[in-house]
Amino acid sequence: MGDAVITGTNWRLVEVGRVVVIAGNHPLAGRLAAIVEIIDHKRVLVDGPSADEKLTVPRQAIALSNVLLSPLVISTLNRGSRHGEVKKQWVKAEIDSKWKETNWAKKREQSDRRKGLSDFDRFKVLRLKKQRRFEERKALAKIKASA
Repeated sequence: MGDAVITGTNWRLVEVGRVVVIAGNHPLAGRLAAIVEIIDHKRVLVDGPSADEKLTVPRQAIALSNVLLSPLVISTLNRGSRHGEVKKQWVKAEIDSKWKETNWAKKREQSDRRKGLSDFDRFKVLRLKKQRRFEERKALAKIKASA
């Protein structure tokens, strides 16, 4: 008989050390935190010691329906770790820099930037997009003509 190879899924699991993004109508929506303890099947204890003031979360219990699981994990974090230990592991795992490199964070930053545009800024973006589209079509036509 052949050897059976069993591999786990690449699914994001609710686990201690998983970095979450607070979502929904929560007052801290959009901020990052790490799961410190699993209270029950609906709630977790989170702590977010980010260096960025806009992303910090005080230690609190939060419903899993109010969080989104990110692909980032602090694998060395123990259950029930205190704030100082969470902060030390957060810095050691370089969560802030890893978060800024994710497409998720880049898209959120882009949408925040676009929400802050004035009418004239939106008009300038429209004109730049038109210019880019014109240049791309011109280059494509040149390639088609030479082929």
